[in-house]
Order: sequence, then structure tokens, then C-alpha cells
Amino acid sequence: MASETKIPGSSKRRAWISVLLRVGGSALALVVLFHFLPLGEVWRTLRSLPAQIWLLVVAGYLAAHVIAINKWRLMVNLAGAGLNFRQSMRCYFAGLFSTLLLPSIVGGDVVRAAVAFREGQSKAAVVLGGIIDRSIDFVALALLAAIGAAFVPEGLPAETRHVFFVAAIALALLAAVLLPVVIWFPVRRLPFRLRRKAGRLRGAARSMLRKPHYVIAALCLGLIAQTGFVALTARVAVAGGLYLPFRAWLFAWPLAKFSGLIPVTQGGIGVREAALVILLKPFGARPAKAAAVGLAWEAVILIGGLIAGLAAFLLGQSSARTKRVRTGDSSEDAARENFSVPRR
Repeated sequence: MASETKIPGSSKRRAWISVLLRVGGSALALVVLFHFLPLGEVWRTLRSLPAQIWLLVVAGYLAAHVIAINKWRLMVNLAGAGLNFRQSMRCYFAGLFSTLLLPSIVGGDVVRAAVAFREGQSKAAVVLGGIIDRSIDFVALALLAAIGAAFVPEGLPAETRHVFFVAAIALALLAAVLLPVVIWFPVRRLPFRLRRKAGRLRGAARSMLRKPHYVIAALCLGLIAQTGFVALTARVAVAGGLYLPFRAWLFAWPLAKFSGLIPVTQGGIGVREAALVILLKPFGARPAKAAAVGLAWEAVILIGGLIAGLAAFLLGQSSARTKRVRTGDSSEDAARENFSVPRR
């Protein structure tokens, strides 16, 4: 009994220690970054952004995520989750809000899946669809970075551009090898507890393979959403006095986002800004302005995440009220039927 009571407390302590370490990692990254950058110029750039730019970019950020909601819903429903748009919005926004508190977007994916488990018809479909959805995002980011690298020959050496093309080919080959393994893996060799789960995952994967055009459609939606994020960041840069060709942002922004996936900071804060400064420097960007644009985008993520959390909460409350009303109606109907039955 004593050991059972200690486990929750120790897990909570580990969770708090993890949060503190990530926050400390972000603080350390920002301190190191601003040690080499003029903080006054960064602050002046942030103050120069007009209010309408903030409203425009936050609205565009949420609109791009609405596209991403449709992409995620398309994948999980293709695998058999059976979620409507309202349910998908609640699940997705809950995960988007959670990324503010968890080390990376992967933590937000876990929360999104947990909410979808209660709403959907198949947990296996939610898991597989979520994995495919996140993989599509990574592919979309890699494609944008490759396009940017192809269109900025004056800023990048030929060896660097070749690295992107080789990496893309390697990822395609890896997917071509792993997918048949998942589909035709001998499930009967697994232990009984894993057999049913593996069978459901394989069935969901097969249902997705029967309609590959939906996966292509999801990739197109992912490219639209990620390009929208790049365009919004470039718009913030122009408002802050940083004028760069759009192809430079196509190259630098996805790679900076990839760097933020490393779970050593809180949501990638500090790491993304440093990566953006380094990646935009070959294109003539002033480091202080590049860092200011990165911090402005962090503020957009924070505001958008809070709005998403509020929307998820309100959608959950509305769904709970609807369920209570339906339960009440069914109870009243049953009571009327019982009352109307004549006694013999």
C-alpha cells in the first residue's frame, strides 16, 4: 500500500521537474541569444508592429489550423474514427492548447488523441490517422524547405541543396519499406494482448491504402496550411522592417520549426528563434530583426493556443449539455411509455 501511494506523488514530481527543466532550457536559450544580440533593437522591432498586424496574423493562424483540422479529420475518418467536424475541432483545439504546456507538438498529439478516444468509434483509427497526419506535416515542411533550397542558389552552396534532395529520397525509401511491413506483418506471432490492437491498426492502414487519393488530398491541405504559416511570418517580418524574398522564408521557417521539436525547451521557445537567426543570416537578415520576428510568432502561437483552449472548453460544455438534453428526453419518453401501459 505504501508503494502504491508513493507512485502518483513521484510521477507528479517528475512531471513538474520536467516542466521546470524545459522552461529553464527556454530561458537559457533566450539569455544566450540576447547576449549576442542588441535587445533594444529587438524590442523596438516588436513595438513597431501595428495592432492590425497582430489581429490579421492571429486570425490567419487560426484559419490555417482550421485547414489542418480538416486534414486530421480526413485521416482519422479514413481509418474509421467516424468524427464529425465539431468533434474534430474540439479534439484538435484541445491538442493545440496543450502544446503550450507540453515539451513539443508530440505532447499535443497525445492530448488530441486522448480526447478523440472518447469521441471516436475506433481508437486504432485515431492512433493511425494521427500518426499519418503528423507524418504528412513533416513531409509538407520538408517539401517547403526543399523548394526554398532549390530557389535560393545564391544563398546556399550546392552541397547543402544536395543534402535536402538526398534526405527526401531517403525518407521516401524508408516509407516505402516500412509501409509494407506494417500491412503484411504476421500478427499471429504477437502475444494475445497485442494481437487485437495490431490487427486493428493493420485494418485501419488497409482502409487508408484503399483510398490513397485522400492521403494525397491531405498532403495538399498540409502544404496549404504550412505555406500559410510561412506567409504570415513573412508578413510580420515586413511589418517589422525585415525585407526578404519569400523563398528565403520557405527555406528557413520549416527548418526552424523542425529545430523546435527537440524536447529540451518549452514548446521550442528560444531554439526556434536562434535557428531562424542562423538560417536567415546568409540572406542578409539583421539578426536582431530575425529574432524579433521569431518572438512575435511565439506570441501568435501563445494567443492562438489560448483561443483554441477556450474554444475546446466551450465545445466540450456544449457537447455535454446536448448529451444531458438527449438523455433527459429519452428518460421522459420512457417514463411516458411506462405510465401509459395499462395495469392488468
